[in-house]
Amino acid sequence: MRRTRHLLALLALVLPVFAGCGPKDLSIALEDGEAVWGGHIKDGSLMPFAPGFETSLEYNLSNQVNPLLLTSKGQYVWSDAPFSFRIEENKIVITSHIAEIQTEKAGATLAEAFKAASAKFFPADGQLPPKEFFEMPQYNTWIELMYDQNQEGVLNYAKGILDNGLPPGIIMIDDTWQEDYGKWVFHPGRFPNPKAMCDQLHKMGFKLMLWICPFVSMDQYQICREIMKGKGFLLADAPTWEEAIEPYPVRWWNGTSAVLDFSNEAAVEWFDAQLKRLTDEFGVDGFKFDAGDFDYYPSDALAKGGNVPAWEQCSLFVDHATNYPYNELRAGWRNAGRPVVNRLHDKDHSWTDLRKLIPEMMAESLMGFSFCCPDMVGGGSFGTFLSGKTDKELIVRSAQVHALMPMMQFSLAPWRVLGKEEYAAVLKAVKIRQSMLPEIEALFERAAKTGEPIVAPLEYVFPGEGLAQIVDEFMLGERYLVAPMQESGTSRKVVLPAGSWKADDGKVYEGGEHTIDVPLDRLPVFERL
Repeated sequence: MRRTRHLLALLALVLPVFAGCGPKDLSIALEDGEAVWGGHIKDGSLMPFAPGFETSLEYNLSNQVNPLLLTSKGQYVWSDAPFSFRIEENKIVITSHIAEIQTEKAGATLAEAFKAASAKFFPADGQLPPKEFFEMPQYNTWIELMYDQNQEGVLNYAKGILDNGLPPGIIMIDDTWQEDYGKWVFHPGRFPNPKAMCDQLHKMGFKLMLWICPFVSMDQYQICREIMKGKGFLLADAPTWEEAIEPYPVRWWNGTSAVLDFSNEAAVEWFDAQLKRLTDEFGVDGFKFDAGDFDYYPSDALAKGGNVPAWEQCSLFVDHATNYPYNELRAGWRNAGRPVVNRLHDKDHSWTDLRKLIPEMMAESLMGFSFCCPDMVGGGSFGTFLSGKTDKELIVRSAQVHALMPMMQFSLAPWRVLGKEEYAAVLKAVKIRQSMLPEIEALFERAAKTGEPIVAPLEYVFPGEGLAQIVDEFMLGERYLVAPMQESGTSRKVVLPAGSWKADDGKVYEGGEHTIDVPLDRLPVFERL
């Protein structure tokens, strides 16, 4: 029965989309060399797109997505709902869409296209996330403790941070601190005295966040029954609300669970009550809101709010997160221009994934997600750490890539796996960030007022110089060009825009291509003169 309903619901959603195919395809002309960015943040490493690229924004690909395309010649494409597109020689082809496609040539540059789209569709609301997110590193317990989050381990991790010369900051306790999904209380076996732990972390100078998700374990029958029957707090496995007794089972990375329906205000209030109890009783400062992905809201699952598309459920989940200033999210839909802390999807402990950080962070910024974090230093995908082997050079270079991003987050304890020389290089990267805080803070304040990127491609600041394809360097505002090492070695090529540039080592360079030495402890930064 469920499969039949799923097929019918899927057809009801998809048929109107594909009604826009064939002769109704919409083409947007591109000039020779006109580059295109936009859509999925996870596609950032493919931006600007090459001819032949195609995708559908009906999926969020484990990260944020904005229904926006921008070009280097001042054009934008926008829709209020997902659309599909492909890049061809000298044109963008919209192959399907649900809502109206809006296009405009707003100027002659990437920056002009961004500013026009931002002002019209996701204007900055003037608010900043708490300063702790960008004034100091963040620390997540995931890679050190994985699925064994426990009070002793958390406190030892916090103590290790301070004992090894890193400043306190926000500490995030990850999955399994709780008794079960939906039963948001500290696990009594792993956290025998959570109030004492929270108090101690605060005394050590940390803010505390907890990992949460919108799932309720179907093993928690009493909770499911209490919040489902007659209340509709969960997506239902039924054709009508009169028949809605059982929640809809959804597969996710930790098994099968019911899913909270954020289109039901009563469900939001119930979830909010669980979180407020943690803030009020224990002093928890905020939450890492995981999941919320489109995949977890099946089209044949019944929502209390009616026919609520998956992307709108994702957006409602983000809306709820903004009730807590200390928030972090991985999934998102059209939530740009707000004080939401977005992070990249989990990265492997590999050079390949390290090279994705800069282009994906630039994509975050161009899509209006200014307050963003490049996952975790060394990678956040726990499976790549299970062998126990770590690449010391990779960890140092990863810390350097993070250092001048909007935010910097550790998880793997670098003092545990690095030698003296490597760890000194990591501490130096943190100190470089501390020295640049006035610039970073000013850019945060500007982003809150105007929406402009904190980090951006060279093309954004220097249009028309043929720099659109440079994806291993980034601009920190308009004044600093950052060119970290992203592969093993001690030298790299740097492309500088026209003009004079003073490097971190004191040398002055003119615009053009240069080969520079990058010893292990160097983060190349060039100041525009």
